[in-house]
Amino acid sequence: MIVGVPKEIKNNESRVGMTPAGVFELVKNSHKVYVQTGAGEGSGFFDRDYQQVGAVILDTIGQVYAMSDMIVKVKEPIAQEYDLVQEGQIVFAYFHFASSETLTGAMIKQKGICIAYETVEDEDGGLPLLTPMSEVAGRMAIQQGAKYLEKPVKGRGVLLGGVPGVAPGRVLVLGAGTVGIQAAKMAAGLGAHVTILDVNMKRLRYVNDVMPPHVVTEFSNEYNIRKHIKDHDLIVGGVLLKGAKAPNLITRDMLKDMRPGTVIVDVAVDQGGCVETTKPTTHQDPVYIVDDVVHYSVANMPGAVPYTSTVALTNVTLPYVLKLANKGWQSACRMDRSLEKGLNIVQGKVVYKEIAESFTLEVPVLL
Repeated sequence: MIVGVPKEIKNNESRVGMTPAGVFELVKNSHKVYVQTGAGEGSGFFDRDYQQVGAVILDTIGQVYAMSDMIVKVKEPIAQEYDLVQEGQIVFAYFHFASSETLTGAMIKQKGICIAYETVEDEDGGLPLLTPMSEVAGRMAIQQGAKYLEKPVKGRGVLLGGVPGVAPGRVLVLGAGTVGIQAAKMAAGLGAHVTILDVNMKRLRYVNDVMPPHVVTEFSNEYNIRKHIKDHDLIVGGVLLKGAKAPNLITRDMLKDMRPGTVIVDVAVDQGGCVETTKPTTHQDPVYIVDDVVHYSVANMPGAVPYTSTVALTNVTLPYVLKLANKGWQSACRMDRSLEKGLNIVQGKVVYKEIAESFTLEVPVLL
């Protein structure tokens, strides 16, 4: 199979779909790999690194799409890329379709095979291709949140860890999944007081077992959310519904109950956000203020640390890329049910239930 790795063109997205190590494995398996020139530079990988392991470097993104059976990338195609996707071409990437009817419509029109990293699901319900980026984003949520709590950027002027004689900052984490656990771990490491909410008591028991005493758990409901937003300095939204739009746990009217300079980091922005006032932002212009509350909602947070993110992503995507390349998408998905769950749009049809429900579409029987 011919595999293409284009350069990411989303704002400030410096990750790349595959490391030279990943390309090496594909070439070893007798596949041809085209890499767009400069695709890996933002992550610290250069054209010569790819050429040394057998890749062919192409000048333009159009060439990569036109000459490849499968495109392996990080983020979903943006408007400039829509028409480059060919009928029957596999595109393996993060899509988050439920948050964008425009993207969904475009990929339906192009009739490609859209396999989404974020819905590949293993036997125990885990999301192996989403997990490493959720780990990065969860940790970054505290790193960024701590920065935007500073007064020069309109935050409350609170140091999360406090100092002797001054209480530490208070962090509220919505969701005890991968993002929430990593955010709580980082905040606790700084010395902040952390409250983590979830509706899954099994997850809360786990948090209670592994976290230090200054991380406390509570059941997530509107009453508890309204109670805690009044006195917490940093709020991290880490709620995920597989393949579906995130629920609005914090509504516009709740902002008035927060203290001026409170910071919200909505990691769920890729799935529409779990805060009603969330809108996607970029690393170039990451924050905005609504009712004196600072909102940080960058849709590709891990793109700010591209070396770490690219290596972590290739570690988990490569086995699936190899299956797709070796077997073709139909055979690979029949043989691997976790990969089958990654199928979102196939030749003009939405085949993932939650996405279809988001846009009132019918789901056809596929395999």
